[in-house]
Amino acid sequence: MTLLMALRVALEALGRNKMRTALTMLGMIIGVGAVIAMIALGAGAQSSIEAQIQAAGTNVIIVSAGNFVSGGVRLGQGAASTLVPEDAAAIAQLPGVQYVAAGINTRAQIVAGNMNWNTQVQGTDVDLPLIQTWQIERGAFFTPQDVATAAKVAVVGAVVRDQLWGPGYDPTGEVIRVAQQPFTVVGVLAGKGQSAMGQDRDDVVMVPYTTVMKKLRGTTSVSAITISAASAAQVNAVSSRIADQLRARHRIQPGDPDDFMVRTIEEMASVRKEATQTMTALLAGIAGVSLLVGGIGIMNIMLVSVAERTREIGLRLAIGARGRDVLLQFLAEAVVLSLVGGAIGIAMGVGLSRAVTYWMSWPTAVSADSVALAFGFSAATGVFFGFYPARRAAALDPIDALRFE
Repeated sequence: MTLLMALRVALEALGRNKMRTALTMLGMIIGVGAVIAMIALGAGAQSSIEAQIQAAGTNVIIVSAGNFVSGGVRLGQGAASTLVPEDAAAIAQLPGVQYVAAGINTRAQIVAGNMNWNTQVQGTDVDLPLIQTWQIERGAFFTPQDVATAAKVAVVGAVVRDQLWGPGYDPTGEVIRVAQQPFTVVGVLAGKGQSAMGQDRDDVVMVPYTTVMKKLRGTTSVSAITISAASAAQVNAVSSRIADQLRARHRIQPGDPDDFMVRTIEEMASVRKEATQTMTALLAGIAGVSLLVGGIGIMNIMLVSVAERTREIGLRLAIGARGRDVLLQFLAEAVVLSLVGGAIGIAMGVGLSRAVTYWMSWPTAVSADSVALAFGFSAATGVFFGFYPARRAAALDPIDALRFE
């Protein structure tokens, strides 16, 4: 029996009971579709993180406040108040440092006329747009003089502009109230999208960090310092110099823990990428259980089919069919079930991925490798779970098979 004839006979046999065939393929369809969708979600998340890293720049270094201990209670990272503006000024003098921006954030209700919006108020310095390559859509960023005098000026993000005045409006010169204090809007930031941590960067109001320290929070410390190295190749060396400088300035003795953290964008993104990869593998593994269940379903149905068609098998063997012909016939049926189910599952997985992107705005990426892997796995499942029933059919004794009732 040729392979083409085996496939034709397999299709005819499967077509005799369409409902049973469809239900048998259902497990494979769901399994393959789920695997494709889960891998697409993971790949989309990873590509989004990589794009955000490129947009932020690979030479960005972030120094943030470290742990603080009070009465034996460890308050966690970010609780220390030892990071001060003078640290930022000292870092700016280090070799290999291009731009430096001290930062301190808070949240406040922003009021403009009869509209209001709760958002993040980011206190920063004039170098931040240069570090993050952030364009100004309207007006201008605040000046070093504004920072030195703790001026009440603000640059609003696109989301804040849209919520308070409407899309496309130029609010330059408008007065807004931030935590009940009047601020003059001097510019509007161009749209930037989400950060690597999933935060909408356009939902922000930027003001001089000195203004947040003195007039909004009443503190003398900053929570973070953002640095841009002169080149990506100098990031590690600059990070080491920053750590050494801060340890000396904060009088930290050898062996004592730092009261600050120095992290690069790549390090933070790498942690998130690893977490995403782990979650994707976990979800794909759970979805892969459906493939296993689908394969067991195929084996079960094929065993039932062998039992039902015992007399047919005996007749084929009696008129000259060889055992390998019977083996090929039933193996072809199992493979057809797997491949057709796998193809439908791939289409369902691609469709589900696009639906998730369309309706939930989650990034997805269906790769050719994942499609080939799912299709190959479905074929392998058909061969693996179909071989035993096919082998059992081929081993039947013709006389016993003809006597079977």
